[in-house]
Amino acid sequence: MNYDIKDIALATTGKLRIEWANQSMPVLNLIQKRFEQEKPLKGVRLSACLHITTETGNLARTLKAGGAEVMLCASNPLSTQDDVAAALVKDYEIPVFAIKGEDHTTYYDHINAVLDQRPRITMDDGADLVSTIHAQRVDLIENILGGTEETTTGIIRLRSMADKGVLKFPLIAVNDAETKHFFDNRYGTGQSTIDGIVRATNRLLAGSTFVVCGYGWCGKGVAMRAAGMGANVVVTEVDPLKALEAVMDGYRVMPIAEAAPKGDFFCTVTGDINVIREEHFNEMKDGAIICNSGHFNVELEIVRRDDQGSIVGGLERLAIGKRKIREFIEEYTLPGGKKINLLAEGRLINLASAEGHPSSVMDMSFANQALSAEYIAKYAEELKSLVYPVPRNIDREIARLKLKSMGITIDTLTAEQEKYLASWEMGT
Repeated sequence: MNYDIKDIALATTGKLRIEWANQSMPVLNLIQKRFEQEKPLKGVRLSACLHITTETGNLARTLKAGGAEVMLCASNPLSTQDDVAAALVKDYEIPVFAIKGEDHTTYYDHINAVLDQRPRITMDDGADLVSTIHAQRVDLIENILGGTEETTTGIIRLRSMADKGVLKFPLIAVNDAETKHFFDNRYGTGQSTIDGIVRATNRLLAGSTFVVCGYGWCGKGVAMRAAGMGANVVVTEVDPLKALEAVMDGYRVMPIAEAAPKGDFFCTVTGDINVIREEHFNEMKDGAIICNSGHFNVELEIVRRDDQGSIVGGLERLAIGKRKIREFIEEYTLPGGKKINLLAEGRLINLASAEGHPSSVMDMSFANQALSAEYIAKYAEELKSLVYPVPRNIDREIARLKLKSMGITIDTLTAEQEKYLASWEMGT
């Protein structure tokens, strides 16, 4: 078995952590038991580019139980948990190509390593796997049944590909399942982002001004948890509806240029590029802390280069000095002595300095991944090269199983109620 990980000796710790996470993933456990019996993915080569975490370890185990030949690589250079990677290789015999802190070249070498198995199904977290296939590995396309994508950022990329007519196989937008974005994006990102910031800085949030850039489901979660820790939350937005919602939720809303001199903490969760730019860094107060919880490290303008590769903008251009002051903090000194603190190189703070989403939330997200892979294996011939939503029945079944695991029952419609909802005759 080929693999590339940091240290196989880390497996013992990784296996225990995988087992601990598994205790909070009842829905995925139920799916795994059925998969073991039915083998819906038997013989299907499945290449997955995901964050290599304890929760992903349990997803990989479930897919393998279903008969899939699973190979994993990292979807972010800083999100790999090296002990988990080791345990997957040693204890579960699942090939992994991921090392925390790997450089850009190694990152793409690992992507190509999992593509070398010539997958029938892809599983993505940010669409780097799919984009690599379309740009460099087009020879693989004819054998691919379809794939899944779990992030807002990835869905944006894939829908762009579909709109431009360049997408060559069907993709299921796992991110858009209600049991994913309502819970994973809001509660998972909210808690894990604050966890990452606190672990990296050990700073008090209470009484601070916390600027959240973007008020999608992830931004809502971050704002809610920051406010819960006692911070005064400011939201920046470009969408008037989301901005209005933030106002109605009790937050101050203003442009980033106005928020820049006010904030103590800044966190981007937009999925877009250069949200906080050079002109905003210039206006920040001494000691401001900036981070990103969007999938790619492009939301903070740390460095902008021209066609010749010279630095022409960003925090790197402004700074007259830089030092690593804590494990996940780079302190930039600007002219005049003002300091700006960048967390985790501008990469996903919740996975770089913390452990990502809690397993009970990822239980639903990865249940969507597993069942969507099964759906592709069954119905690929009926699908076109488009981005599809998770089938409604899958979404609802996952919610039902989650409620059941929590010991919660709900009402069902009576025959009279069903008839009323299906009719138009009854009025006042």
